[in-house]
Amino acid sequence: MKWSSQLINCIARNRCVLFLGAGLSMNSKDDNGIHPKDWKGFLLSGLEKIENNKSIIRKEIDKGDYLLACELLKKSLGDNDFIELLKDEFERPHFHEAEIHKDIFKLNQRIVITPNFDKIYDSYATHESQGTVHVKKYDEEVDIADGLRRHDMLVIKMHGTIDAPKKVIFTQKDYAIARTNNAKFYKIVEALLMTHTFIFIGAGINDPDVRLLLENYSTMFHTAMPHYFITTKDNIKNKEEIYSEIFNLKFLTYDSKDYHKELSDSIHELVNLVEVEKAKIAASQNW
Repeated sequence: MKWSSQLINCIARNRCVLFLGAGLSMNSKDDNGIHPKDWKGFLLSGLEKIENNKSIIRKEIDKGDYLLACELLKKSLGDNDFIELLKDEFERPHFHEAEIHKDIFKLNQRIVITPNFDKIYDSYATHESQGTVHVKKYDEEVDIADGLRRHDMLVIKMHGTIDAPKKVIFTQKDYAIARTNNAKFYKIVEALLMTHTFIFIGAGINDPDVRLLLENYSTMFHTAMPHYFITTKDNIKNKEEIYSEIFNLKFLTYDSKDYHKELSDSIHELVNLVEVEKAKIAASQNW
């Protein structure tokens, strides 16, 4: 990937929000060398644990309607077994941070938002910062707002965390409830979209929250500076131009083979480019 000078400068001035999607976690491994599953892989694992509605759920998975498939899977499993499935997939494997997590941390941006349930980046950032990075969930709106005003280092769990599996946002119903019950949180994110440049890394353009927030921003501020969306080439194949117009985005694409290795290599390069830019800014005192 080729990084724009404008984006490099923005990161160097700490004016970005890093939005970390599931593609980032795909670089991790557990002790057996197994990578985390993507959303489709998670649903297929759940499918093996049920007897009823298998064909219906499989049909929705094949159509790519993962939200509905997840809703049906949760109902078929029941709340307790669904939580067990979440823990089996996102907590118990003990996934380790990858080099890309270390490089993301080195970018030293004050605000990180992630819809990921796993704690791979959270745990690494908390450890490396000696506890000065604060991890907050979407339902801790007051703490998030206070942290932003105090210039704290924040990792904001947009869809919850595996630590509180009953509160994760993973189904169509979950999204609808969260937008109503946690409207203040979405106002905070909307404010950040107006004041910072978002860099979506390894995220899916079809995430309902992402789409809604970007649609609202683009409608109100269509000619404003775009946000950046880093995603796989297959994810927006033949759609880049229309998505750029609808969401006011600039896309940077990479090949997802070898568990998103190109993304990892490109982020590592970005760290070095940002350090050079910081040195230039410091020398000129033009902060």
